[in-house]
Amino acid sequence: MTNTRRPVASTFAAVALAFSMGAAFPVAALAKNPMVGGAPMYASKNIVENAVNSKDHTTLVAAVKAAGLVDTLAGPGPFTVFAPTNAAFAKLPAGTVETLVKPENKATLTAILTYHVVPGTLTAKDLMKIAKDGGGEGQIKTVQGTPLVVQTKGKAVYLTDTKGNTAKVTIANVMQSNGVIHVINGVLQP
Repeated sequence: MTNTRRPVASTFAAVALAFSMGAAFPVAALAKNPMVGGAPMYASKNIVENAVNSKDHTTLVAAVKAAGLVDTLAGPGPFTVFAPTNAAFAKLPAGTVETLVKPENKATLTAILTYHVVPGTLTAKDLMKIAKDGGGEGQIKTVQGTPLVVQTKGKAVYLTDTKGNTAKVTIANVMQSNGVIHVINGVLQP
């Protein structure tokens, strides 16, 4: 006799596990290939291979290319990338992005982009633990060298830069072959 309730129970258990692990968006955490910017993100592909397909990250991809970071982010890692959307870049003062991608500003652009990258793979659960262990606020050291402050409000994860700008993780745990991407709604600055 086959138990027809097992798939439902298994699905419920997976959702419960995702919530208990602090997944801000359990659908993305559970989906085999979560959708970001209208494209599936394949865990078998690296950060660059997936990011170039997201319609929400064309500005970020252009900036990564201008900074010469494509080979690094396509490398073995692992990396945790906090990926600002096009809308996040659009919040910057007019002309900021156009100025940053100019060859003479490569060092500044590289510093900003590497401020969005942390060595290793930090899931939403890891970020929530860092904040909890810090009494509600913890720090993570970026590849750029300057720390980001991690805070949580309910199941949501927020990052604050050294200038006091805050970005929310809007899609968490987009797993990659060389790390993880967390989509954020703001651009962080060292």
